[in-house]
Amino acid sequence: MEGVRLFSNHELFSNIEDGENLQLFEQGHRTAHKQETHTLEAVQLVEFNLKQVLIKLVTHLFGDGLEIRWVDCYFPFTHPSFEMEINFQGEWMEVLGCGVMEQQLVNSAGAEEKIGWAFGLGLERLAMVLYDIPDIRLFWSEDERFLKQFSVPHIDQKVHFQPLSKYPPLINDISFWLPSEKYSENDFYDLVRTIGGDLVEKVALIDEFTHPKTKKVSHCYRITYRHLERTLTQLEVHHLHRAIEESAVQELGVEGRF
Repeated sequence: MEGVRLFSNHELFSNIEDGENLQLFEQGHRTAHKQETHTLEAVQLVEFNLKQVLIKLVTHLFGDGLEIRWVDCYFPFTHPSFEMEINFQGEWMEVLGCGVMEQQLVNSAGAEEKIGWAFGLGLERLAMVLYDIPDIRLFWSEDERFLKQFSVPHIDQKVHFQPLSKYPPLINDISFWLPSEKYSENDFYDLVRTIGGDLVEKVALIDEFTHPKTKKVSHCYRITYRHLERTLTQLEVHHLHRAIEESAVQELGVEGRF
């Protein structure tokens, strides 16, 4: 996670009437809304603070009047967990993941008397959206044609990205049934980047289908492959795409439709 905030008992309840009678911790039961070690009051305040801070962050990046919604989700290090989505250019887009930190993780860092939240977001992906940059690999390139476009005298100056010439892309789709739980789109994106490396230009979810009888959910992703210095062959991409299919089944537990 890229951002973490921790609260002591006094800090969290300082602005609450009769807050001195409230506690961070209890010996309870884990539910969809809280961990077994947290009181409901503490979790509700932490969640409120988390969402208010992140709304201000995203509003600063994308501007006022932004339509925002929160989606319940799963992350291994937080509970409850959420994804923030914004309505950008007429479409809903996932921006970041966040949640109340698992108390065991906080305790292992030596902060047993505190409770906290955490969030993570892909800065490169947000920059791609804001500046209409088609290829994430440009962020670690040393191409002056790209770098000079962002050498501006003031941080608030508007930048209009000018595309660079490229070799032709090869586009392959991949479809699979999702496992019953604990699937995250970000895990698949990470898997594709890990296997495809610099040859993957873009990964996008293009279709979602729910079977009317089994209620199983299927995702279809479009992967754009492109080499920065030469033309790729279909045979090269075929071997790479096949490796992604096999790894998705083995590591993410999906059921292939390929």
